Amino acid sequence: MPIIRVKGLSKIVPNGTDTLAILQDIDLEVMRGEALAVLGPSGSGKSTLLGLLAGLDTPSSGSVELDGHDLFAIDEDGRAALRASLLGFVFQSFHLLSALSAQENVMLPLELSGSPNAQELAVAMLGRVGLSARLKHYPKYLSGGEQQRVALARAFVMQPKLLLADEPTGNLDAATGAAIIDLIFALNAEHGTTLILVTHDEMLARRCTRQIRLANGRIESA
Repeated sequence: MPIIRVKGLSKIVPNGTDTLAILQDIDLEVMRGEALAVLGPSGSGKSTLLGLLAGLDTPSSGSVELDGHDLFAIDEDGRAALRASLLGFVFQSFHLLSALSAQENVMLPLELSGSPNAQELAVAMLGRVGLSARLKHYPKYLSGGEQQRVALARAFVMQPKLLLADEPTGNLDAATGAAIIDLIFALNAEHGTTLILVTHDEMLARRCTRQIRLANGRIESA
């Protein structure tokens, strides 16, 4: 059974006196354990697709099933609970909380889920991404690569079934970006996570088991 099944997904928004079709009639299945790259030029709908797959946005038409759940047949609270139990996120801009240390950023989702050993798990995961010496540092004192490692630790500490990564190396230099990508794929293999990776990088996309390409809001090739 696919972890994601998408049928007829479209996103159309007002554009002055007209409308803009960001996504049109997307059909897609993603199998458990797969690593899928989503390619396409800026404005092709990649990030919008990722937001819809996570239930962070609502479609104009069509459906998304996530781990057997119809995302848009449940309310926002239900979608938030499903995200918390199934999904991990890694973004280009890290999305760390500036008032929290690296350890506290990783502990936060564990604490929200009621984990009794949040500190132990966070420390172990930060050690896994090479940040044992930076536990108490706040984001402003961390390099871009270190911040992205914290974001990875926060995503994987919850043992997600699905990791959504949106241009995770976009704000990093080439060498740091390559190290982060190696870490993503290593953690993904260790945890048996399904990966959906939005990228402009053709070489990176080829590291995934499958690629799809968006153009003008449609899947051009799969």
